[in-house]
Amino acid sequence: MRTVNDWLERRAQLTPERTALVDATRGEQRVTYAEWNALANRTARLLREELGVERQDRVAVLAMNCTETLDLLFACGKLGAIVQPLNWRLSEAELARTLAESGAKVLVYGPDFRAQAVALRERVHSLRHLVALAPVGDEPRGVLPFSARDALPATGLPRVELEVDTPWVLCPTGGSTGTPKAAVLTHGSISANAHNTVVSWGLTHDDVALLNAPLFHTGGLNVFTLPLVHVGGASVVCRAFSVEEVFERVASGQVSVLFGVPTMFIELQRHPRFEEVDFSRLKLVISGGAPCPDSVFQRFFEHGVDFRTGYGLTEAGPNTFHLPPFLAREKRGAVGYPLWHVEVRLDGVPEDGPGGPAELLIRGPHLFAGYWGRPEESARAVEGGWLHTGDLATRDAEGCYRIVGRAKELIISGGENVYPAEVESVLSGHPAVAEVVVIGVPDAKWGEVPRAVVVCRSGMTLSVDELLGYCRERLARFKTPRSVVLVDALPRTATLKLDRRALTEAHGKPT
Repeated sequence: MRTVNDWLERRAQLTPERTALVDATRGEQRVTYAEWNALANRTARLLREELGVERQDRVAVLAMNCTETLDLLFACGKLGAIVQPLNWRLSEAELARTLAESGAKVLVYGPDFRAQAVALRERVHSLRHLVALAPVGDEPRGVLPFSARDALPATGLPRVELEVDTPWVLCPTGGSTGTPKAAVLTHGSISANAHNTVVSWGLTHDDVALLNAPLFHTGGLNVFTLPLVHVGGASVVCRAFSVEEVFERVASGQVSVLFGVPTMFIELQRHPRFEEVDFSRLKLVISGGAPCPDSVFQRFFEHGVDFRTGYGLTEAGPNTFHLPPFLAREKRGAVGYPLWHVEVRLDGVPEDGPGGPAELLIRGPHLFAGYWGRPEESARAVEGGWLHTGDLATRDAEGCYRIVGRAKELIISGGENVYPAEVESVLSGHPAVAEVVVIGVPDAKWGEVPRAVVVCRSGMTLSVDELLGYCRERLARFKTPRSVVLVDALPRTATLKLDRRALTEAHGKPT
């Protein structure tokens, strides 16, 4: 089945004068869809005519958030090439393995990563070309400045006909250690996610999102950015997440929808300015990427915000569920109901009525096409057409779903199941707790017992005995942590998720 692969050409035909991007890295420069399409055409010509990029060649990008990365995304879509946004938090050795695995032909890099790019050219045999987004002084021999596209025609190249299953993006998964796998997102899967999101979340051409999640993360690419192109909305492109910038954009009324991982919302609520900024004016404020503490919900609710949590993963969209705003408080913490063209079920649980916890399975056109170069892992991930997420979920009598944790994070203590997310949600309600993670610790009697690793809120003191007493009043005895470790900060993965594996290695030994 053929697909419309040139999104910007189509959007420029439909709404040429509407604002598509606000470039916050260049003093609020506004780019219309007609202008963006012209930039992407020039970028496609640079790739094809200057670098010899052909259909399905891999074009890697190592840069902080910038509009050029989005230009490259759509230029590759026009050519049928594959864009590979690289996680810039990885080490040089990890990046080299990632590039070698994909066989990338071109590496486009930002000024922050010049040294790494030059070193990678020597280490990765497939790399034939380096392109500098913003040259810093004298670039090494053979490096092409991205600005060379400015001299090229803005007219489109001959149309390339592609099937819906043609790869478009190699998106790194959020692995906590080692080199992440590259999830193959196709033209069909990206389009399906965009359609599902627009239809189910009610996005319109008037919506504007704050794009401050990294563009190597599916949240940066696919939560709002590409769905808004689909519907003709706009994105404010920020170099990275900044608490002050979020406050400024929300206070000015410039954005209407806001996505973040729990860490971002925790940082916002820690800041004294949180009390004065009206988040209730936003159409949608949604958290994803990890379980969100109950205390974050509570503070937003106190400020009149229908704060909700979403659920998704790189391999599925990521957008999979939606909770209507009128249920935000009644079903706080639930992810809601499957999006329009998404099927979900609980493994081994009858499909009618409440059930779980059980592993969540997902099916639909938004699923990825496997992991690049890893056929066995791809086959294990999708069996019988269903993506096996590894996440445990429940379903209530109304068909509303709730994620209760990862199957591999489940703590079995004396034969009882302890879900870390439930315990974390309770502990996070203590006024002196800034962040908390619950891990399992081996125990001679019970097999495993929960341990809380806690960051104290700045300017406050925290008594371990008081915290455990707080927990005992709200949870069953077997769920209450047997010990507490106080730390200054929690380790994060490259996508800002809590790194539970690192925590377990550091604090998971019995005392």
